[in-house]
Amino acid sequence: GVLPSPDGSAPSVSITEIRQYLRAQDIPFHDGYSCLHTPSLFIGDRGDQPLSANAPFTLFIDKTTGSFLCTATLAEGTWQDFQANVEMRLRGISPIPPASSEEMEEEMRQAREDARCIWERALPLWELLDEKETKETKALFGISQVTDATLKRFGVRYLRTARSLVFPWFSPQDATLKGLKLVRVEKKGSTTTYVEETIPRFDSYRNLFGLPLIGRRDTELVLTGWELDALALHQAAGVASLALPRGASCLPPDLLPYLEQFKRITLWLGEDLRSWEAAKLFARKLSLKRCSLVRPGNLQPRPLEALNQGLNVTKILRSALLASHKSIVSFRQLREEVFGELVNTEQVSGIKWARFPELNKLLKGHRRGELTIFTGPTGSGKTTFISEYALDLCMQGVCTLWGSFEINNVRLAKIMLTQFAGRRLEDQLELYDEWADRFEELPLYFMTFHGQQNIKTVIDTMQHAVYMYDITHVVVDNLQFMMGHEHLSVDR
Repeated sequence: GVLPSPDGSAPSVSITEIRQYLRAQDIPFHDGYSCLHTPSLFIGDRGDQPLSANAPFTLFIDKTTGSFLCTATLAEGTWQDFQANVEMRLRGISPIPPASSEEMEEEMRQAREDARCIWERALPLWELLDEKETKETKALFGISQVTDATLKRFGVRYLRTARSLVFPWFSPQDATLKGLKLVRVEKKGSTTTYVEETIPRFDSYRNLFGLPLIGRRDTELVLTGWELDALALHQAAGVASLALPRGASCLPPDLLPYLEQFKRITLWLGEDLRSWEAAKLFARKLSLKRCSLVRPGNLQPRPLEALNQGLNVTKILRSALLASHKSIVSFRQLREEVFGELVNTEQVSGIKWARFPELNKLLKGHRRGELTIFTGPTGSGKTTFISEYALDLCMQGVCTLWGSFEINNVRLAKIMLTQFAGRRLEDQLELYDEWADRFEELPLYFMTFHGQQNIKTVIDTMQHAVYMYDITHVVVDNLQFMMGHEHLSVDR
């Protein structure tokens, strides 16, 4: 499939315009944390009746992009789609939810079918052959302390053939199975890594694991970056907890409506600096005033670890810091952060390149908020090198946006795919699909610009991509092309 590219131009609708439009159309709304809430256009009495303020407010409009989602019917679309449906309703025609392409529909149907087959073959963990196998499996995943009752509550299963834990994605609407996440353990020497696979793939996997267990009246939530952490939190502290589908790498805006009911959200995404950075970023999307963050540190590992070490999880949650920091702070408030930086020198210096040890000496690693400029004469290999440099980070989960004004995206993707596979695919075409499938899983996006561009359009598109995909690394190739020549007098 094609990598999702931010559309030619970012939707430019302001929250003020959205509010004005709703008032002009007599649509009742509440102002929520990340969204405006209105009654749904897609339920109830059709025709030219005004929407009733007594109807349940199940339609959510994203304050940043204007996109909407109705949680009752799962109708979703852009701000333009919303307006079109309002006009239709006024003319007495039943609004139709904007349909996604047939291709997408087919892919999702196929994914659900695949998920169902795997789900039926998977066994509840406590029904394995014997006690011994259950014990060994739980030990392998580091969940010996997690009780069967907890596993049962969250519906976790085990797929013996793939030696993977299976986490279901149930629709909060009708409890049907929409997808799965498979997690297996790989041991290399003393290090343990968890390998994840989602069905449906990467960009369509929009699960908030644990959502069907949330009650209407729950107002406090702990948001984690991992399914096993959500289990541990529920068991250790009895709190409502959810896991983000892609961990600390991104919080897709489509999920924000499901988080609107909570007055207080504590983010406990992991135990390293990257999760801390991500938590600060996500808190902005969720609205700072209701978010608290658990600071990573020796005494505050990730929730599963905390459970395993017998730490007091409730106490850790109580010590979470408010995300809405004041503009002026004393050193006393910074003291902890400074200590954190000293303890985690390795992590503070950023994400290391796996393939460029020399570059790590120069730049220390990739850090947010830094600008690096590579110069060199034409044909000296800048694009080839930068492609490899960006791919290295992208393979480590750094969400990357490419803006190439010099070569088109197809050629750029070909270079990157070849570097990713580490082989000349033109000589081994039978391997293409396998490598392309793996490449598609990377958090990599391309801007669809070519040649000279209006700088404002480019910046708007970048900002939109950062909000949608939590981009933390932007590559621009190259600046002269982007600037054009007519701006020479302007301060760049």
